[in-house]
Amino acid sequence: MFNKHIITVATIAAVAIGFLISLQVQAQKEVDITEEIQKERLAQTNAVLQTLQDKNNLLQEEYKKLTGELEKARNEDLKNPFLIAKLDQLKIADGTISVQGPGIKMVINDSVHDAQVPFPLNTDDLRRIINTMKFAGAEAISVNGQRIVGPTSIVMSGTSTILVNSVPISRTGESSYEILAIGDQNKLVDYVTKLEALPLRQAGMKADIVREIVTIPSYKGGYTMNYANQLEQ
Repeated sequence: MFNKHIITVATIAAVAIGFLISLQVQAQKEVDITEEIQKERLAQTNAVLQTLQDKNNLLQEEYKKLTGELEKARNEDLKNPFLIAKLDQLKIADGTISVQGPGIKMVINDSVHDAQVPFPLNTDDLRRIINTMKFAGAEAISVNGQRIVGPTSIVMSGTSTILVNSVPISRTGESSYEILAIGDQNKLVDYVTKLEALPLRQAGMKADIVREIVTIPSYKGGYTMNYANQLEQ
C-alpha cells in the first residue's frame, strides 16, 4: 500500500514536472517570436527612416540646383522690377526663401526636472499647434528649423522619432521643441496661450511663449508635381 502511494505521488510529480517543462518551452517560444517581431519592426523602421533621409538628401540637392538656375536666370534675364518683386513674393509664399519679421517663439519641454511626462509631445500635438498658429494668421512657421509648407509631413518614425519634412527633429539645447511663427504678435500669443500652452502645461510639460523678431529658414525639400497639371482656361 505504501509503495502504491509512492508510485502515485511520483506519477503526479512527473506529470506536473512535464507540464511545467511544456509551459516553459511554450513561453520561450513566445519570447523568441516576440523578439523576432521586434527585430523585424526595428529593421522596417530603420529602412523607412533611411529611405526618407535619402529622399530628403536628393530633394535638397535638387533644390540647390534649381535655386542656382533660378538665380542665374533672375540675374541675367529679369530686368523688370515688377517681375522681380512678384517672384520674391511667390518665393516667400511657397517658403523657398528665408524670412524675418515680428512673431513669437514657443519653446516646449516634455522632460521637466529630468522626469519624462506621462504623455510626451506627439505628432498630433505639433499639427494642432501649427494649425492654431495658421488660424491666428501666421505667415510663416518653422519647427526646430524645418519650414512648414504645403507638402510638409509630420509623422512618427518608430516609437519616439518625429519627422518633419522627412527630417528627424532634434532637441535644441535643453528644450525639446522650438516653434517659430511670424505674424501679429498679440493675436498669436493670445491664441497659442489659450488653446495650446495651457493644455500642454496641464499635461505636465513646460511651454513658454515670447514675442521676438524671428528668422524662419527656407524650405529645402522642393516641389514635385507628378499628377497635377494646369487647367486650360
